[in-house]
Amino acid sequence: MNEFFPYRHGQLHAEATSLLDVAAAVGTPFYLYSAAALTARYHSFVEAFQPIQPMVCYAVKANSNLAVLRLFAGLGAGADVVSEGELHRALAAGIPPDRVIFSGVGKGRAELMTALEAGIHQINVESVPELRRLSEIAAAQGAAAKVAIRVNPDVDALTHAKIATGKKENKFGIDLDEALAAYRLADALPGIEPVGVAMHIGSQAGSLQPFAEAFERLAGFIREVRQAGLKVRRVDLGGGLSIRYRDETPTDPAEYGALVNRIFGGLDLSMACEPGRVLVGPAGLLVARVEYIKHGASRRIVIVDAAMNDLIRPALYEAWHEIVPVRQPGSDVVVSAADVVGPVCETGDTFATGRELPPLEEGELVAFGNAGAYGAVMSSTYNTRPLVPEVLVSGDRYAVIRARPTYAEMLALDTVPEWLPPPRDR
Repeated sequence: MNEFFPYRHGQLHAEATSLLDVAAAVGTPFYLYSAAALTARYHSFVEAFQPIQPMVCYAVKANSNLAVLRLFAGLGAGADVVSEGELHRALAAGIPPDRVIFSGVGKGRAELMTALEAGIHQINVESVPELRRLSEIAAAQGAAAKVAIRVNPDVDALTHAKIATGKKENKFGIDLDEALAAYRLADALPGIEPVGVAMHIGSQAGSLQPFAEAFERLAGFIREVRQAGLKVRRVDLGGGLSIRYRDETPTDPAEYGALVNRIFGGLDLSMACEPGRVLVGPAGLLVARVEYIKHGASRRIVIVDAAMNDLIRPALYEAWHEIVPVRQPGSDVVVSAADVVGPVCETGDTFATGRELPPLEEGELVAFGNAGAYGAVMSSTYNTRPLVPEVLVSGDRYAVIRARPTYAEMLALDTVPEWLPPPRDR
């Protein structure tokens, strides 16, 4: 874990709050976030860019809880959104519209209209058809849409294939060799005001080298656009900084900031960046209860009450999350291999295989580390399992910031047509 999730008096805490106390009040499983960790990580990121002061637009897709967004809004953050729903969340949390960037490859007409009506900072356009659609909508409204052309630099972020976005074969952005023509088109179309360029090469990038390569290409493109007589006032560098889940070397924000300063510092640009995982990932846990210990032929199987619908990253990305007991193990404890699995009837509902863990008992609590990003936000109600609560901790205080729905509330979302026949009597 980290300094915000210490063991105190033999129990795992979030700041000064006992996880056992939270579990007793809200039940398991539940997500928990540390306000102090969120704040510290935000400040660390911002300070890394001095003397540059980019607009920090938190990537809402990493964790979209309104309380988390409000916390970041209070620190001065903007928002990077990729859907109309996320836009509504950002605005509801108090993030000013002129600090919101709308990204994404498939923005619908209603989404573009909502963004224009809200008066957001800019729309990152990712294709020529999107550019033409936005022109049509904006011209009809008598508006001028501030646009950044998202370019695809054809750079491998050295990350998992499912979260790489900067290679030519990925669906994101406009190929670098076609981007100047797109920028010219943006300048000519009615209702469009091209203000800059944008780029995002992927999430959990393995090192600074891909950023350096992509940023050099982007800086060269900016010079090319200006040489063509077109204005470029803004650059959006995206996000993608990595955190440590297991044995990765996390991206150092200070080194990243120095790289940005070196490449873009002399280009007279206003800058934006879109951190997500790096701000919220290490600030969150998923806490679950051990239901059963099953001893198989080769190893023990620890069955917990959390499942793949609650934390899908291990099933979707083969992701590794630290798993620790909430009750602190003794210094002389003997660990042994265990599979940690959930109750969903799929073999894919597996959190860890052959993980070295201390002895565990039925009813004991375990915590999954680095679960603040792409955890609750990607959860589902598969198997009609309720979405788990989310809890925010500040010192010795905590609040439920999303409640667990009742089964009645879940069933009320469905409607049975009145013309269906009644159930048969047997």
